This record gives sequence, C-alpha cells and structure tokens, in this order.
Amino acid sequence: MKNIKYVSCLLLIVLFSCKNESNIVPELENIHTNLKAEFAPDKRVELLDINFELTDNQLILEGETTTKKAFSILLDSLNARKLKFTNNVRILPDSAVGNQQFAVAKNSVINIRSEAKHSAELGTQGLLGMSLKVLDKKGDFYRVQTPDNYISWVDGGGIQLMTKEEIDTWNFGKKVIYTQNFGYVYADKNDEKNIISDITLGGVLKFLSLSPDFFEVEYPDKRKGFIKRAEGLLLDSWMQNLNPSQENIETVAKTFTGFPYLWGGTSSKGMDCSGFTKMVYLMNGMIIPRDASQQITAGKVVDAGLKFEGLEKGDLLFFGTKATADKKQRVTHVGIWLGNDKMEFIHSASNVHLSSMDENEPNYDGMNKNRYLGSKRYLGVKDKLLIDLKEKIKL
Repeated sequence: MKNIKYVSCLLLIVLFSCKNESNIVPELENIHTNLKAEFAPDKRVELLDINFELTDNQLILEGETTTKKAFSILLDSLNARKLKFTNNVRILPDSAVGNQQFAVAKNSVINIRSEAKHSAELGTQGLLGMSLKVLDKKGDFYRVQTPDNYISWVDGGGIQLMTKEEIDTWNFGKKVIYTQNFGYVYADKNDEKNIISDITLGGVLKFLSLSPDFFEVEYPDKRKGFIKRAEGLLLDSWMQNLNPSQENIETVAKTFTGFPYLWGGTSSKGMDCSGFTKMVYLMNGMIIPRDASQQITAGKVVDAGLKFEGLEKGDLLFFGTKATADKKQRVTHVGIWLGNDKMEFIHSASNVHLSSMDENEPNYDGMNKNRYLGSKRYLGVKDKLLIDLKEKIKL
C-alpha cells in the first residue's frame, strides 16, 4: 500500500510538469497535500508544513519539515518543471540548534507544551533522564521529540542539551531507575533533610556507586546525589526482570488508583487517560503512542462486535464519538480492561479509578459504555508503533 501511495505522489509530479504555469501554486499545494498524507499525516509526530508564494514570477517556498524524503520529492516536482524558486524551507533540526541535537530531561518531570510559551496547552511530559531529540529553538524553548516521537516544546531550563557523542554516552551508561511513585534524591546520604530534587516513578539517573542503603547517582547536568537503595533498581536488572504480563499490567495500573487527572500528564504527578495507559505500559517495558487517537491505531483488534467479548486483561478500551456518514470516528478516551466477574476497567477520568460495564455493579459507567468504539491488544503483539524498551536501549 505504501509503495502505491509513493508511486501516486510521483505520478502527480509528472502530471504537474505537463501543466501550464498559471496554476503553479494550486498545483504545488495539491502535491504538498498528497505528500503530507503519505509522509506526515499526524503533525504530532512528523512535520511537513510548507507554504508557496508567487511574487513577480518568483516562486518562494517557506516552512519547515522533519521528513527529508517528502521534501526531496517536492523539490523534484519543481525541478521537473524547470521552475526558478527561492527555497526558505527549514529541514529540522538545523543551525538553530547546531550540533546539540539531543537533550536529556534533568527535572523530575518536564512539561512539554504545544507552543513555545508557558501558557500553552500541556501536550505531554517527560521523566527525569529521558532522552530527547532537539529539532528547533525559539527563545528559551526547544522543540523536542520524545521517545514515542511526540513533537512539542519544552522550557530549556528543564533539559540538558547534548551532542551525539554525549547522548550516546548517556544512553549506554549504567543507570538506576526509580521504582516508587514519589521520592527524593539527597545531597548527603547521612542527611535526608538535604534534598537535591524530587523524583518520580520511571525516573532514571546515571549510576556511580553502591552502598548498603543508597545508590550514588549523577544527573544529566553532572549534579551528584543519593537515592535510597530500597526505592530503585539498576536499570539493567529491572529490564532483565520485566514481565509484561496481564497480571503485571493490572498491578501497575492499580498503584495509580486515586491519582489526579491532569490534561497532558504522563507521570505520577498527574495523568490524563492516555498518559495513564502510557505509564502503565512503560513500567512494563513498552513505549506506546502518546494520545488515545494514536493508541487506537496500534496493536491487534479485539472485540470487533463491540459486545465486550474475547477481551483479556490488559487490552485497551477506546471511547468517543462513532463515525457517521458525514464525520469520522473521534477517539477521546481510553482505559485498560481488567475483566473479572465485574466487567471492570481502570481509567483516568477526574482521577484514576475502576469502572464497570455491568449495569448491576455500583461503579457501572453507562456513559462510556454508550460511546465504546472498540479495543486493541498490545501484549504479545508485534507492531512498529509498540516499542520494546529492551530493544530500544540496545540501539
């Protein structure tokens, strides 16, 4: 299917080269639309935003992209027409970030926003020690891409910029992962009042040394501190013992019970519906897509009849507005099926809690039952959108 779409894009180029110049901009916009549909259909993970302007018979291209391949096809269409043009399109990352095209989160949780300002909508979060790609810079903000490929903006104060060599050193170094929901990193292992920072579930720091009661650790910005040994594990050891089973999905999910809902949240400080499912799977060794509308595109379809049949513990349930003749399906909520004799699922709505699809249960959720769109299975499924953390760390 992808090859067919690619050929279609090339065909558009050929057709375009045969047309007269009076429709240059509309034809280019048409090619751009087709390329965007093929290479960058979701602006949350890939950018292809280009504008065309014809001034004094001079064609000017403005915009930005993260997909060199798509932009190369667009340039081929211009060259095939033998058009003169000024190319002001930025291929990200570029000189705005120089050779520091990577970063690591250095706060317990970093807020990653839809625009380069503190008042912008919270899009997602990153955990301490998380590696990021750096695409762009605007003022004190950096446009970054998280391990699940989500693109947004973060305040530069929350990250440590790095070169390729530095990020490789960080990624392949020995680390400690924090395994409790909340805690602290101490400046002195003999003085617990002397705190460097807080730390949350899934946070990662460089391992320096081990004592009977503490890990000595180092932040991405070289600060040194101590984590209680009972509250963390060596990352390698944690990874080796990962068992993303149905039971472990349920165990991790229930540790978040009562945690507050936070739009854009993906940490134990607060999480939205898809941030909750994301954290549950992360602590089971899987990086899954960020938003519910992205998560529904991954995994294996189950319960195609929408009767809550054939579901297994750990399956994701999706909710929203069903498709009509005029509108596409709209996914707005997600939860994790636990099953049992109560037909329960767990989700983040107001807070993290259990709900039931059985109208005879006191926690019956009729609203979500009426807007149920279907379910997907991640456990045991191979999918390019479902990243095995063990494999990613090997890269």
